Amino acid sequence: LAAYLYPPFLEYAPAFCLGVLLVLMGAFNLRGNIASIHWYNRRKVTQKDQKPYCRLVGAGTVIIGVGTCCFGVLQSIFQVEWVAYIEAVSIVIGLIFLCFAQFKYNKGLF
Repeated sequence: LAAYLYPPFLEYAPAFCLGVLLVLMGAFNLRGNIASIHWYNRRKVTQKDQKPYCRLVGAGTVIIGVGTCCFGVLQSIFQVEWVAYIEAVSIVIGLIFLCFAQFKYNKGLF
């Protein structure tokens, strides 16, 4: 328990918790459940395209969540600038997945 209360970890614990939340939401979408996606982001998605749309959105969310978890843990351990680049790359890759899903299945962002 003392290792988890290590002061640098407490500083980056919110990032780690946010990452866990994003991973859980992404896993929820990866299973094909469309309920957590806002209605205006999925209103043009057909019934047969819901599963692939959810999988792409879920994959993007999981990628961002894993990057955020890694950022929280690695930054609390190493305290260096390069860890932020891991977070930035994961956000960009995750957003590419999300935008691709939106444009392919929803015919636009909204």
